[in-house]
Amino acid sequence: MQGRERRPPPDRNLGEDRRIPRRDFLQGALVGAASTLCGPLLRAYAAEGDTSFMSVQDVPGYYPPTRTGMRGSHPGSFEMAHSLRDHPDDTRAIDTQESYDLIVVGGGISGLSAAHFFLARRGGNARVLILENHDDFGGHAKRNEFHVDGALQLANGGTLEIDSPRPYSQVAAGLIRELGIDVEGLERRIEHRDFYRLHGLRRGVFFDRDTFGGDRLVAADGPTFTAALLAHTPLSTRARADLLRIEQGSIDYFPGLTSDQKKDRLSRISYYAFLRDVAKGDPQILPYYLASTHGEWAVGCDAISALDCWAFGLPGFRGLRLEGGSIARMGYTPSGYKDTGGSKTLHFPDGNATIARALVRSLIPDAVPGSGIENLVSARVDYSRLDRPTSQTRLRLNSTVVGVAHEGDPDRSQGVTVRYVRGGQTFSARAGGCVLACWNMMIPYLVPELPDTQKAALHSLIKAPLVYTSVALRNWQAFSRLRVARIYAPGAYHSETMLNSKVDIGAYRSPSSPDEPMLVRMLRVPCQPGLPEHEQNKAGRAELLATSFATFEHNIRDQLARMLSAGGFDPAIDIEAITVNRWPHGYAPEYNPLWDGDVPPEQRANVLGRAPFGRITIANSDSGGAAYTDSAIDQADRAIRELLVRYA
Repeated sequence: MQGRERRPPPDRNLGEDRRIPRRDFLQGALVGAASTLCGPLLRAYAAEGDTSFMSVQDVPGYYPPTRTGMRGSHPGSFEMAHSLRDHPDDTRAIDTQESYDLIVVGGGISGLSAAHFFLARRGGNARVLILENHDDFGGHAKRNEFHVDGALQLANGGTLEIDSPRPYSQVAAGLIRELGIDVEGLERRIEHRDFYRLHGLRRGVFFDRDTFGGDRLVAADGPTFTAALLAHTPLSTRARADLLRIEQGSIDYFPGLTSDQKKDRLSRISYYAFLRDVAKGDPQILPYYLASTHGEWAVGCDAISALDCWAFGLPGFRGLRLEGGSIARMGYTPSGYKDTGGSKTLHFPDGNATIARALVRSLIPDAVPGSGIENLVSARVDYSRLDRPTSQTRLRLNSTVVGVAHEGDPDRSQGVTVRYVRGGQTFSARAGGCVLACWNMMIPYLVPELPDTQKAALHSLIKAPLVYTSVALRNWQAFSRLRVARIYAPGAYHSETMLNSKVDIGAYRSPSSPDEPMLVRMLRVPCQPGLPEHEQNKAGRAELLATSFATFEHNIRDQLARMLSAGGFDPAIDIEAITVNRWPHGYAPEYNPLWDGDVPPEQRANVLGRAPFGRITIANSDSGGAAYTDSAIDQADRAIRELLVRYA
C-alpha cells in the first residue's frame, strides 16, 4: 500500500507555489470526453463490427507523450496488477467476441517486435491484438515531449539508446535495418557528441553537505580529477590523496596472481569492498563511488562485483593488468565492453521511443504519418487509429491483462482466452496463441496453471527500480557560466544531472545557444546500501511507489538550486515543466555472481522461467537476462519461433 506523505507548505523560494504544466489531469478530462462521446462513437464502432469497450485512446486529441508530472509507471497503470497479485481475479468477463491469431501482452519493444515477427512469418491475413497496461506504447522506451516557447523538445523517459555490451545479433540488427535505421550512418550525421566539450563545458561533481560536509560543485578538466581540482572539494587531505590514487594509480593489489586468478577474486567481492578492503580507500571517498554504478545497473556499487565494474571501465584496476576474456567460473563474462567491443550506438532525441514508433508504423501505418526514419522523430502519432477493427494489428492501451488460460489441455489446446481490465470493466478475447512480453515476475499470477518450478523461477526475476526525470528550463545559462554539462552528485537525491544530448534529425533541432530553452535529464536510483541486490531492489520499489510527485518536485528544485545557484540559476523562475518517469520495475535482472552463485547458464532463472507452455510463450528482456534493447528483440524472436511450432 502507498503511504500518505505529510509535507510542509510549498517553498516559495524554490518556486513550488508556481503553476507549471502538469498534464496528469488530462487522463481524467479525456475519460470524461470519452463518456460524453461514447454513444455516437460506439455506434460507429458497432457499424464496423467492433463490440469492444470504447476507450480514452480513441478520443481525438489523445496524446500521452506531452503529459508531465508523474509518468513511467503512472497512476492507473499498476494498481490492477497489484490487486491481482494480492487477490486473484475471478471477475466474470465481458466476451468481446474478438478472435485473433495472436495476442501479445505488453506493448514495449519486445511485444511490438513479437507482433512484427509473427506477421512476417505467419503471413496471409493473420490478425494480432497487443494489450498494454500503460497509457502509451513503448514500455520503457518512453517519449517525453515538451513544447517550450513554441519549440519541440524531446527527451527519453526510459531506454536511452541503441547500445549493448555485445554486438547485436543477426536478428536484432536485421530488424533495426528493416525499420530503416542505419545506426552507423545516422550516428555520424545526427549526433553531436562533442558539442558541449567543444563549447568548453565539462563534467562536474557536486559534493553535498549531508554526505561530504559541504555543498561544493567542482568541474573537472578531463575525465578525472587533478590534485589542484581536488583541493576545491570538501574532502580531507588523505581522502583526496586516496581518490587520486584510485583514479590515476597503477598499483597491483594482487601480486603473484595470474589475470584469471585476479578476475576470479574480483568476481567474488563487490566494487565497494574492493575500494574499502583491497585498495584501502579512505572512508570519506567510499560514498563518492557508491553511486558510480547507478546508471548501468540501477543499484549501488556495494551490490555489483568488482569484475563487472572493471569491465565497465570504472577506476582502480589499472595496475592489475587484467586481460580480456571470460573467467572459468560457469562461463561467466562480465557485462562490460572489454571482451566484445560492444554494439554500435545511436541516440535518438527521444531515446529508443523512436524504435517503438518505427515498429508501430510498420504494424499500423495509418497511425504514424510519413515515411523514413528522419521524419519519424517529429511525427505526431494518431492514437485514435491504433485500435481500429479493420486493422490487421490492433494496439489497445490502458488494458491490464489479468488472466491467460488455454482452452482445454495445454498440450492439445487450439487456443487461449485472455482476460483484461479496461476502464474498470473486465473483458475477454480469444487467440490461437499468446506471447507474454510483460514483466516476467507477473506471469505466475496471469497463468496460475504453470508448473510450480517455472513459477518460482519467474517470481525470482526482480527488476531494478530507477527514475528518469526530465526538467524543462527557460534557458541553460547557469550551466554555461559554471562550465559544466554533466554533474555527478553521488550523495544527492538525483545522482546524475545532464544537459540533453545534442541531436539534430529531420526537422528536429536541438538547442545550440545557452539563451534557448533546454531539457535537463536527471537520474535517481533508490537504494538501501548494505543489502543484497534484490533486497535493495524491493526496498527501492516500495519507496518509489510511496513517493508523491510533490516530494520529487521539492527535491528536484532544491538540488538544482544548490548545484547551480553560483551560475545564477533560480528554480522559481527558470523551471518551466517537470516530468518524473518512475520505474519501480526498471532494468531487467542480470546474472550477478555476488548473489546468484555458480549457476550454469541453462539453469538460470530467466532460462527456466521462459520455457514455452502450450500455446503461451514468453518474451521481454527479462527472459534474456539482459537490460538492453537487443535482448528484448531477440527474446521476441525466440518466443515467436517457439509458438509457430505449435501452429504447425
